[in-house]
Amino acid sequence: MSILDVLCAPSTLTARIFNPLQPLYSLAARLYVSWQFLKSGFIKITTWPNTLYLFAHEYHTPGLTPHDAAVAGTIGEVVFPVLLMAGFLSRLSALGLLAVNVVAVISYAHVLLADGSEALLGQHLLWGILLLFLLLYGPGKLSLDHFMNEARL
Repeated sequence: MSILDVLCAPSTLTARIFNPLQPLYSLAARLYVSWQFLKSGFIKITTWPNTLYLFAHEYHTPGLTPHDAAVAGTIGEVVFPVLLMAGFLSRLSALGLLAVNVVAVISYAHVLLADGSEALLGQHLLWGILLLFLLLYGPGKLSLDHFMNEARL
């Protein structure tokens, strides 16, 4: 056994232990972050007059009318999470949710960046990191994307 083998042994051992868990982690990340946005989208749909009021008076979405921002935000918070949960068009869905997340932070910056709102901003940062992970590494083996790619080969 070479010195390089001895130095790499801990890394090799931990890779053997944890690599099989990657598909479960990817699935858990997809389900968790999707659920957060899906809940918000469902609330927007079921309380549409309140949603329109909030976009007109509370959220400051740049470049869109309040009505258009409400519609776009709601569609994004419903369609992308469903696709991401299924693992279908996962990277595109992760990118879409990342955009929704960034616009939400920008639109609600006056609250999220205020003193005492660090935990709220932390939620958006966590979602952004999970979405970046999914965008960069893909949805994992427990996804429709993976099964469809395997069927093509």
